[in-house]
Amino acid sequence: MAAPQLAEPHGVLFDVDGTLLDTPYLHAVCWAEALRQNGHDVPMATVHRSIGMGSKELLDHLIGTDRDRDEDQTLSTAHLALYKQFWGRLRPLPGAADLLRACATRGGRVVLASSASPEELAALRSALDADDAIHDATSSSDADEGKPAPDIVQAALDQSGLVPQSCIFVGDAVWDGQAAARAGVVFIGVTCGGTSEAELRENGAIEVWRDPAALLAHIDSSALSRIGAR
Repeated sequence: MAAPQLAEPHGVLFDVDGTLLDTPYLHAVCWAEALRQNGHDVPMATVHRSIGMGSKELLDHLIGTDRDRDEDQTLSTAHLALYKQFWGRLRPLPGAADLLRACATRGGRVVLASSASPEELAALRSALDADDAIHDATSSSDADEGKPAPDIVQAALDQSGLVPQSCIFVGDAVWDGQAAARAGVVFIGVTCGGTSEAELRENGAIEVWRDPAALLAHIDSSALSRIGAR
């Protein structure tokens, strides 16, 4: 997948789950249990491969597009109820808040491009504790379709006044890379969500780092070095 061309970058879009917070395996456990409670036995490894999609897209991927869609809300509610049990223990990934602040200090707009529900996003932002560096943020209420559709990325661009050629998207999943490509935004990958470097590069990543701390440590040699350039 060819990467879009990058002009002078004025902002950075960040995925949240798996990129800034250590949550993908919590989501995998909770989705697998929600599915099991409702008669769908899906291995957690399979569920993990779908984390990062929007809820509707995840269910399409795991139990098929011909499913009874009247059950979707029941499944999403069950997942959220299970996931809420972990909210007091959510942990930022190494260097997450410091990376956001470094991008903001360089003059870039820092935007969270999340498809979490508004309630869930509030819990994630509380755990991240970096609101002083965040210019704007999206939630599932801002888009008709979840990743890998580009809607969330486009919503983040629209809300922050950025254009695709002037920003970078940092994410941890192949779905982030696909959404970024469809929106025409350069993609940097991190492997801390459980996706391999090879898969991220196959889905458009121009660089891949272990986690936010590694990207921060090499920020002057990464594409982020030009953030805030005019």
